Amino acid sequence: MIAAFAALLIQLAISRSREYLADDGGAQLSGNPLFLANALKKLQAGVARNPMNDANPSTASLFIVNPFRAKGMMSLFSTHPPMEERIKRLEDMAYRR
Repeated sequence: MIAAFAALLIQLAISRSREYLADDGGAQLSGNPLFLANALKKLQAGVARNPMNDANPSTASLFIVNPFRAKGMMSLFSTHPPMEERIKRLEDMAYRR
C-alpha cells in the first residue's frame, strides 16, 4: 500500500515537471518566454472570472489551467504546478537572455 502511494506521488511529480518542460519548449518555439507568460496570465484571469464550479477533479490533468486550488499537503496531489511559479520561471528565462 505504501509503494502504491509513493508511485502515485512520483507520477504526479512527473506530471508537474512535464508542465515545466512544456513551458520551456513553448518559450523556445515562440522565441520569447514573455509571450507564453502573458498567455498564462490571461488564462489564469479567465479562470478567476469564470470558475468551473462543476469540474470533476479526476479530469484536472486535461485542463491547461488547473481549475482547483490545492494548499499545503494537498498540493502534492496536484497534476499542475502553481501557475504563479510557471509564470515566474518564464519571466526569469526571459530576463536571463
